Amino acid sequence: MANPKAVILVSGGLDSTTALAIARSEGYDCYTISFDYGQRHRAELHAAELTARAGGAIEHKVVKLDLQSIGGSALTDDSIAVPETEGEGIPVTYVPARNTIFLSIALGWAEVLGANDIFIGVNAVDYSGYPDCRPEYVAAYEAMANLATKSGVEGQKLHIRAPLMRWSKGEIIRQGQSLGVDYALTVSCYQANEAGEACGRCDSCRLRRAGFEEAGVPDPTRYRAG
Repeated sequence: MANPKAVILVSGGLDSTTALAIARSEGYDCYTISFDYGQRHRAELHAAELTARAGGAIEHKVVKLDLQSIGGSALTDDSIAVPETEGEGIPVTYVPARNTIFLSIALGWAEVLGANDIFIGVNAVDYSGYPDCRPEYVAAYEAMANLATKSGVEGQKLHIRAPLMRWSKGEIIRQGQSLGVDYALTVSCYQANEAGEACGRCDSCRLRRAGFEEAGVPDPTRYRAG
C-alpha cells in the first residue's frame, strides 16, 4: 500500500524543518514547497532546499511571488528596519496575509498531488504576535479549504497540520533532535547575510537562541562577526 502524501511548507528555518521531520516520521511521502516572495535575503531559500533534501522530500518546489509590491513589512520593504528590541503588539516583521497566500498555493498543489495533509510549522507559544500563527486561524483555514476545493466537496477531507502549535521552542528542538534534524542547515534570522550568517539581535534570533538554551542543546547557528 502506498504511503499517504503530504505537502510541507518549508522556509529553511527551525520550525518548518522540524515539521518536515515529523511528517516523514509519521510515514508520509513528503513534497516540500517554499516561496521566493521578495524577502530581505535569499539565504533562507538555500536553507529550505538543503533541509528539504536532508529531510527526504520527494520533490521540492520554489514558487515565486512578489509581495514586495504591496510592502507593509520589514521583511519585504527595505525602508522599514528590522527591530532589534522587543516591542508591543503585532511586530513590523509580520508580512500581510503571508500564511494565507502560502497555504493557498500549497493547497492547490496538494489537490494536484492527491495529498490530504498540509504541514505548516506555525507556533502559538513563541509566535511573536503573528495573527496567522494561532490555532483559531489554522482551524478556520482548514474549514475554508474543505469548502473551497474539489477534494473537499468530493469527500476527501483536507487537513492543515500544525504539530508544533503548542510547543515551546525548546520542546521543538528536542523533538527535532530525536528525529535526527541537523539544525546547522537551518536559517532563522530575519536579516541573515548571503552566507546565511545570523545577526544574533533580531526577534527570531533571540527566540532561536533561547530555544537551544531551554533544550540544553549546543546552538549550531553561525553568527556574523561584530
